[in-house]
Amino acid sequence: MTAVDDRPATHPLVAFFEDLEVPEGFKAELLRGEIVMMAGPDMIHNRIVQSVADQIPSDRWERLQTQDVGILEEASEPQPDLVVLELDAGPESGRLMPTEVITMLVEVVSKTSIDRDYRVKRNIYAAGKIPAYLVIDPVMAQCVLLTEPTGSGEDADYAVQRITKFGDPVPLDLLGVELDTGKFRKLPGAKPHSRP
Repeated sequence: MTAVDDRPATHPLVAFFEDLEVPEGFKAELLRGEIVMMAGPDMIHNRIVQSVADQIPSDRWERLQTQDVGILEEASEPQPDLVVLELDAGPESGRLMPTEVITMLVEVVSKTSIDRDYRVKRNIYAAGKIPAYLVIDPVMAQCVLLTEPTGSGEDADYAVQRITKFGDPVPLDLLGVELDTGKFRKLPGAKPHSRP
């Protein structure tokens, strides 16, 4: 008698993406079946991500950078700038963090990621039922906190949106933290946009 494999079949694009060799200095994400490559981030970006991670207490929360997230029903494997989950909630090993253990994802906008961060990832993260998605935008000097995911697939979105200007605190109630944005800097020479 032959054993039956109960694992779901991997989409061919997901398998291709997982074997993709990304050039040094670049990062790649799979977003709704599209492979997106981008160059390394600006120092302003990295300092904002580090500041956020430093403000989230490590005795209660894991704050992971360069962590792939598996939203396989969306044919997506994004790599947010910061993944926040309760200590010991995630798997001990593996490349993909399952969405059901994630409390918050953070993306810091770059000059070339505005549409991806505000539209594509907002939709994908809501479809993945991520409880909180924080967009930090050094182009417009603002933070956009999205909570209460609703809907599914391309109709998914967040029901609650809170915009805070740099310099004002951002209450992250799910984490029990008030985020100090006083040291966040604008990207010089970036063209203003009208998002969210």
